[in-house]
Amino acid sequence: MTENKWYSQTREEVQAALKVTMKGLSQSEIEQSRSAYGSNQLETTKEKSTISRLISQFKDPLILILLGASILSMFLGDVIEAYIILSIVFLNAIIGFIQEGKAEQSLKALQEMSSPFTKVIRNGKEVSIASRDVVVGDICVLEAGDLVSADIRLIQTNSLQVQEASLTGESIPVDKDATYVGDDKDALGDRKNMAYSSGMVTYGRGLGVVVGVGMGTEVGKIAKMLQSSGDEQTPLQRKLDQLGKQLGLLALAACVLIFVITLLKEKTDILDAFMTAVSLAVAVIPEGLPAISTIVLAMGVNRLVEKNAIIRTLPSVETLGSATVICSDKTGTLTQNKMTVVDFWNDNNPANREQLVIGSLLCNDSRLIDGVWVGDPTETALSEWAQNEGHDTQKLLDEYKRINEIPFDSGRKRMTTVHNIDGKIFAFTKGGVDEVLAVSTHYGVDGTARPLTQDDVAHIQQANEAMAVKALRVLALSVRELTSNPHEGDISIESNLTFVGLVGMIDPPRPEVVDAVKVATRAGIRTVMITGDHALTAEAIAREIGMIDDHKVITGVELEQMSDDKLFEQVEHIGVYARVSPEDKMRIIKAWKRHGEIVAMTGDGVNDAPALKMADIGAAMGIVGTEVAKGAADMILTDDNFATVVTAVEEGRRIKDNIMKAVNYLLSCNVGELFAILIATLFGIGRPLLTIHILCVNLITDSLPALALGVEPAESDIMDRKPSKDMSLLTFESGWRIIYQGIFISIITLCAYTYGTGVFINQNGSPELGQTMAFSVLALSQLVHSFNIHAPSQSVFKTFFKNKWLIYAVIINAMMVMAALLIPFAREILHLTTMNTTQWGIVIVLALGPIPFVELMKLLGLNNRSKTH
Repeated sequence: MTENKWYSQTREEVQAALKVTMKGLSQSEIEQSRSAYGSNQLETTKEKSTISRLISQFKDPLILILLGASILSMFLGDVIEAYIILSIVFLNAIIGFIQEGKAEQSLKALQEMSSPFTKVIRNGKEVSIASRDVVVGDICVLEAGDLVSADIRLIQTNSLQVQEASLTGESIPVDKDATYVGDDKDALGDRKNMAYSSGMVTYGRGLGVVVGVGMGTEVGKIAKMLQSSGDEQTPLQRKLDQLGKQLGLLALAACVLIFVITLLKEKTDILDAFMTAVSLAVAVIPEGLPAISTIVLAMGVNRLVEKNAIIRTLPSVETLGSATVICSDKTGTLTQNKMTVVDFWNDNNPANREQLVIGSLLCNDSRLIDGVWVGDPTETALSEWAQNEGHDTQKLLDEYKRINEIPFDSGRKRMTTVHNIDGKIFAFTKGGVDEVLAVSTHYGVDGTARPLTQDDVAHIQQANEAMAVKALRVLALSVRELTSNPHEGDISIESNLTFVGLVGMIDPPRPEVVDAVKVATRAGIRTVMITGDHALTAEAIAREIGMIDDHKVITGVELEQMSDDKLFEQVEHIGVYARVSPEDKMRIIKAWKRHGEIVAMTGDGVNDAPALKMADIGAAMGIVGTEVAKGAADMILTDDNFATVVTAVEEGRRIKDNIMKAVNYLLSCNVGELFAILIATLFGIGRPLLTIHILCVNLITDSLPALALGVEPAESDIMDRKPSKDMSLLTFESGWRIIYQGIFISIITLCAYTYGTGVFINQNGSPELGQTMAFSVLALSQLVHSFNIHAPSQSVFKTFFKNKWLIYAVIINAMMVMAALLIPFAREILHLTTMNTTQWGIVIVLALGPIPFVELMKLLGLNNRSKTH
């Protein structure tokens, strides 16, 4: 129905098109309308069942490979090995399942925003009906306090104001005018003759005809967008998927290669060749990586809770660290969502200033309840201003009681209140500057009044324009001393007034936002404002917080005239989007994502929900945010603080760095295992490691150090680095380190094996001793190697004590390795034997080898080869 653009038609045209009169609908017309346009309810999508959510935890390629490995191990009789792999897989699934256990609530929240009852006129009578029973063509009655339950074309208004911030992003209630006829390109927030579902009537009264219900409302459009924008993979999920596929192909290729080489070179039977190939596959796959990455993310989630950010899905934590663009709503996100007096003008007259402050407090309908000012946002701002100026506001209200009033009305655009002040009667008039000047004849100077001249008016208008340029909402105040209390409704008191001054207010930026934007800029993250508010207001706020310099400011109307390709070309040059719709926000995010950017979106309103869901990371405000926005978001800011987004980005970068460190550590160790078996097979020197040896090393010596690397402190320059758009966990730089470090580990492992077997040195060696020494060197050297991972360019001797948890992890794992080597029962399970003092000495010397070797590579500048890539 909203496609008919009812706001661009007169009241008579709308009533004629819908064939309704002020008597309302009859029962038969109600049924016809419901049949044609549907009921006033939002459609919901079927929630994922517990079983389907649990199954989804097993779709990762790496997880599928591990499941295949466990089945293969069980088939070959290695039951213990199979159970160990399965335990890792299920641990990963359980952690992810618990963290993501919240079902999607955004559409439910949209439904709950509907008022349970609505007043309508039917068959000539006003009745209250369930909001779900409202139909297109109903005549709705709107009064202060009502929640608008459908989209309504207003046909009568009496000082009607509707708060639409959650839908349009405008921070103050909107004056509605039934006589207004809009342009068919009017932005949502400019349609003064419409009241939209989810709006709240804050003042006045109105009548209107329902033109949209259920999914046909503007809120219904948002529901459709939420349903259509499916859950996209986060960058980390894409990276892990890519890594899983790469490792899967590598494992398959290695298996085939080793299987063929073993058969041809060693002339062994097929089963032995197959077991060798399986051991190589086990060496390639880092079994602990899924669980470790999940646990590292979970720990990051817990740290962020302490920093006022609740993460709803685990991979979202790392996505924050990859963010390259932050698209932010203005109202309630960058600003305080609270009108505040930030400027005033009284021609530098002290007497006028006192009268301006007190008059603004008295000519005001807000009230102090439990220490909080309640009422219209502009009026609460004036009351708080008086309070901040040092006045005992409650005492003034009690002493200078209101004895008469002329309420605000949208035609006059001003209000007047009459008070007894120290035995004298004063009338204060507050309203728009032009409207107050129209009834002012005098000008207050030093406590006296003189006739208002044209020069005075020009002077006042100049001050008004200076405030307007700063996007302030400006109100004027005039006063008149009366000889007696006028009779009720005597409009004549709004004449012969003495002008007092101007007050300018705005929804100001949050104090911490300026620094947060600076940090984001330094970190190479572009910040963009997307708001439903007016362009002048948006630009003023953006300039104040340093969000734009030479970037353009455009409106939703201008955006609508751009094709998607044109927007793609221009999006990097636009800093502020004003008066935009929910669809516009989604187009902007799509345009940024086409450039390969990782987009974060912050917001609090219903109108932000589709964009929050579409963004790579959506952050909703936890205090002022609607439940719809929270349901669509990946992250909820419990303090509604934009700076928390930047704090979360820093934590995300830390987590991303640490996962990369864990990946580098695990893969360099696994490459060492792979090359040890590959080289031994190619040169026909036997099997240095059994499958159970590799699995034991991967599960015992890899797990705790990798987890400890996951809690590494953030690097000092973490927010001075530009974000990376690289979608791979294996960069050229990390790949180089993984290969050369892995090859070194394989060489020292083979040295131990050949010494133990007596291949090159004449001694009483044996395959079992060789495998024992190879296992010992491999396990212990990997623990030692974990200290090389702290930083690519810094010496291990500078970073050794940087992470106490890594030291604890290495000690614990070293004790486990020693237990496997010294306890007879453990040795028997692992097919190991005892070693003498000389053999132990060789093992220890070789195991310490990674540190001096990597230190030499750092000294030569070869640990960061990607600099030339």
